[in-house]
Order: sequence, then structure tokens, then C-alpha cells
Amino acid sequence: MNPVSDAMDRRTMIKWVMAASAATAAGSQFSWAAAPAAPVKGYGTDPDLLKKYAAGDCWPLTFTAAEKATAAVLCDTIIPADDKGPSASSVKVPEFIDEWVSAPYPNHDRDRKLISEGLAWLEAESQRRFQNDFASLVLRQRNAICDDICHLPDAKPELRQAARFFARFRDLCASGYYTTPAGMKDIGYVGNVALEKFEGPPPEVLKKLGLA
Repeated sequence: MNPVSDAMDRRTMIKWVMAASAATAAGSQFSWAAAPAAPVKGYGTDPDLLKKYAAGDCWPLTFTAAEKATAAVLCDTIIPADDKGPSASSVKVPEFIDEWVSAPYPNHDRDRKLISEGLAWLEAESQRRFQNDFASLVLRQRNAICDDICHLPDAKPELRQAARFFARFRDLCASGYYTTPAGMKDIGYVGNVALEKFEGPPPEVLKKLGLA
């Protein structure tokens, strides 16, 4: 088991959450119990990203120490370290997910319920099958649980809600990972990188536009 990584600067983490909001399919409609949608309430002022924040200054974090450990191992089961890059937990994806589900926005509220109850299910299932907590399972045991919930259409009826949790957690894990420098390097995304020399548009393009 990889240890849960040290706390990241809160301002950096909040920026990460907001940036990833544009990259992830936010607004999962899944919930563990069907219930009418509550009226949307105000949630105050967005954080000032020029300031530094301590944990709890903007909003209290959700995960307990046990949930952090479970989330870290699940993240590394989904995106382990390999020759292309580091594991998800080593680039603080569990902390990203904790910030995400703790944010006071409507879509994040829905994710908080889904993720918190899903992590609790994962622990109960680990105890039921292997008499151990999820973070202490060997890879073969973790994979046995995840294989049963990793594809919603194939999940057994009694596991469909767990499969919904896994799908959303996997989306958040990937969104967090692939918006880090390590993740962007893994997929070959260059982004806004300064060029040593700007060559300008290709001559054939200028010619087609009547500019050359």
C-alpha cells in the first residue's frame, strides 16, 4: 500500500479542482437512494485563488483518515505506477478527490454522497470477502472486487449501485491524474509551452488565405 501523500498547498489544490471541473464530466446524477432533488441554495463566495488557505478555511474536507487510505489504494488500483508515469496517489489524486467532493457546489454535493457511501461499501465488501480492510488487500483481491463493479452494464443487480460509484470515482481519478504534469506527459499533451522560435503559419496556409 502506498502511504497517503503529504498535504498539498491548499490554494494549489483548489485551483486544481476548479481547472478539472472543465475537464471532467461533472454533474453525475447517481445517488444511493432515489430522492427528489432539493432546492438549490446559495453557497457563498468562491475562494480567492490569490490567497493561501489552511485546511477548512474555504470548506471542511470530507474524508476521514480511513477513507483517505481507501481512496489512495483505489486510485492506485485504477492508475498504478508504470514505465509511463507515477501512481495516482503519488501525484495527490486522492487529495484532489477529497477537495472535489468537499466543495459546496450542487454537483459536488451529489458526488460527495456517492463517493462517501461507495467507499463505505468498498470497505464492507472487503471485510465480507477477505476479512480485511481494502487498503490491506493484495492486488489480486482488490482486482477481484473492482472487476465486479468496473463496467455498469455487466454488473449484477445487487452490485449496480457500487458500479455507479466506481464509474464516478474512476472519472474523478482520471480527471485529477491527467490534469497533472505527470498525467499530461503520459498522454503526450504539450499545452501552453513556450516555443524557442515561432515560425508563423505554413506558407500553404498563407497562400490559401491570399496572404502570401
